Amino acid sequence: MKLLSALFVSMLMMASVVQANAQNYPCSKSMGGVSHCKDGKFVCKNGKISQSKKVCI
Repeated sequence: MKLLSALFVSMLMMASVVQANAQNYPCSKSMGGVSHCKDGKFVCKNGKISQSKKVCI
């Protein structure tokens, strides 16, 4: 029972980290994700420039 509880808690912790990463990603899933970096801005796979304030290298 303790093992099951520990597994459940660890899965909850990992789920919150994955969700936080998804919210902070420069190009959304609908834009196809990040293709490359150009002039410090993220270019999405659909060709649009991300509106993210993050600077890429």
